[in-house]
Amino acid sequence: MRDVVEAALKAADVSYDEPRPGAFLVKLPGQHKLATMTWLIVGERVLHVEAFFCRRPDENHAEFFRWLLGKNGSMYGVHFSLDPVGDVYLVGKVPLAAVSEAEVDRLLGCVLTYADDWFDRALELGFASSIRREWAWRAKRGESLANLQAFARFADPAATGEP
Repeated sequence: MRDVVEAALKAADVSYDEPRPGAFLVKLPGQHKLATMTWLIVGERVLHVEAFFCRRPDENHAEFFRWLLGKNGSMYGVHFSLDPVGDVYLVGKVPLAAVSEAEVDRLLGCVLTYADDWFDRALELGFASSIRREWAWRAKRGESLANLQAFARFADPAATGEP
């Protein structure tokens, strides 16, 4: 099964390492989330998929977790899960009998889509105050706001009508 996973990664032309036999750490480049580091681990019976999504939210916990749970119902191959400190991951297990190059490609596509497409909304829900503070700090120092533009509608005082 290790060979199937490796062939799929080569065909997808993604960057990866194999720190131990059958454990692949894949770098999936994104647009909103610059990179999603994803583990593909071949076990005795399943292929384990795991990718860090974001750290534990600072605020608005109920709405943040309600949003995550709402997303879980429409996802393929992986779902949102929490680690013991509350950081958010995309995780899944696929029976080895179902693993093919096409299935590995599909799983990686799902991880990338979910991580990249939903990253800004997750940050907005769980980290809005931090984003506003970061915007103000950068603006005051004349630093680039380029990677905060996705949050301008609520973080930029000019957009919100605040002084």
